[in-house]
Amino acid sequence: MVTLYDVPAEDLIEAAAAELEGRIEEPEWVQYSKTGANKELPPQNDDFYYVRAASVLRKVATKGPIGVERLAVAYGGKKRGTNRYRVAKSRNETGAKKIIRTVLQDLEEEGFVETAKGEGRRITGEGQQFLDELAGDVLDELAEENPELERYA
Repeated sequence: MVTLYDVPAEDLIEAAAAELEGRIEEPEWVQYSKTGANKELPPQNDDFYYVRAASVLRKVATKGPIGVERLAVAYGGKKRGTNRYRVAKSRNETGAKKIIRTVLQDLEEEGFVETAKGEGRRITGEGQQFLDELAGDVLDELAEENPELERYA
């Protein structure tokens, strides 16, 4: 059986984002929010929220149980430091926790993620099955493009 570890992450996330578009609803405020303090503009992709939801679901499945704080660190980045008189060193900034919290709440309502007491969130059996089925579909698509992958499908 094919699992989420058997396919490239970007292909799985792309397929999961397309599937989640019909299942969860994007909040109205997402189009105006930045993804972290290190960013100057909000994301330009129309399906950003669904791609982030798919990515968070995959991270919870692979690294779970995991909390909002660790996910925010994973989605953060470098912030260039400057001040009026000299250039300061760059420092790490965390990602937007509100987006991550909202995504986790949506995934919890869908039944893909559950709260682990004091440990954050972990994947449910339904969420694992969702990702594994998508991984099988992705591997079938990849095998059609590249015949050498046929033996893995």
